[in-house]
Amino acid sequence: MTLSATIDTSSVLAETRRPRPWLTPQRREALTGYLVIAPWLIGFVIFTAAPMLFSLAVAGTDWELLGTPHWTGLANVHTLVYDDLFWKSLVNTTIYTVLAVPLGLVVALAVALLLNQRVRGSNIYRLLAYLPSQLPAVATAILWFLIFSPNYGLANDLLATLHLPTSQWIWSPVMAKPSLVIKAAWSFGGAMIIFLAGLQGIPAMLYEAAKIDGAGAWDQFRHVTLPMISPIIFFNLVIGLIGSYQVFTDVFVMTQGGPGNATLMLVLYIYQNGFSYFRMGYAALLSWVLFLITLVFTLGQFALSRRWVYYEGETR
Repeated sequence: MTLSATIDTSSVLAETRRPRPWLTPQRREALTGYLVIAPWLIGFVIFTAAPMLFSLAVAGTDWELLGTPHWTGLANVHTLVYDDLFWKSLVNTTIYTVLAVPLGLVVALAVALLLNQRVRGSNIYRLLAYLPSQLPAVATAILWFLIFSPNYGLANDLLATLHLPTSQWIWSPVMAKPSLVIKAAWSFGGAMIIFLAGLQGIPAMLYEAAKIDGAGAWDQFRHVTLPMISPIIFFNLVIGLIGSYQVFTDVFVMTQGGPGNATLMLVLYIYQNGFSYFRMGYAALLSWVLFLITLVFTLGQFALSRRWVYYEGETR
C-alpha cells in the first residue's frame, strides 16, 4: 500500500513537471483571431494610422509638397485663427449638416415605413428605393448638376409645369446650399435599409397590445415604433453627422465652392490648400481640426443619447 502511494505520488509529480504545450486551446483561438484580422490590421496601420501620424507631424510645418518641410511651430494655428475662408467653410459645413442630416433621416424613415407594408412587389419597390444610393457618386453629382440647370434642367421644367417660380439653384448664393441638401436627401437608401431592418424587428405583440389599449396609428408610431427604433435613429444620426461634415464630391463636381464661396465646405477647402495652393502643412492642420470637430459632435451625441435612446431589456 505504501509502495502504490509512492508510485502515485511520483506519477503526479512527473505530470506536473512535464512542460505544457505552448499552443494551448485559448492561445490557438486568439492566434486564429489575429490571423483573420491581420489583413485589415495591416491595411489600417499602413493606410490610416501612419498617414494620420504623418499629418500630425506635418501640421506644424510649411511644406509645398515637392520640397522639404520647414518647421514653423504655431504659425499655421495663427493663420487658421485669422483665416476668413476657414470660418466661412466651417459655417457652410455646419449649416449644410443642420439641414441635410435631419431631412435625410426623415425621408429615410418615411420611405422605410412605406416599404414596411405588406403589399405585392414590395421587394421591387425596396430595390428601386435603395438603388440611387449605390450609384457612383460622381455620376449622380453630374446628373443633379444637369437637373439644377436653370435653362434646361428638369427641376425648373417641373416648377414651370406647376406654374411655380423657377430658380437659379446651384448658381444662386441663396439656393446653392439648399440645392445640395436636396441632392443629399435623394441618397437615402443606406439609412432606409437600416430603418427597414429595425422596423421589421419590432415584435407584433407590442402593436396588438397598443390597439387593445385604444391607441391609434399616430400613438402607435409615437409610443411603440419610435422608442423601439431609437437605437437605429441614433446610429443613422451619428453616421449622417460624420458623413455630412466630410461632404466633398457633390461640392467639387457641382459648384467648386461657388457661387461666391456659398458652398465652400471644409473638406473642399482642405483639398484646395493641399493640392491647389500646395500648403500641405496648413491642410494637415485643417484636417485635424475637422477630426476634432467631428469627434466632439459624435461624443456629444453619445452623451445625449442616454436621454432618448431606448435599448430593449435595459433597466434605468
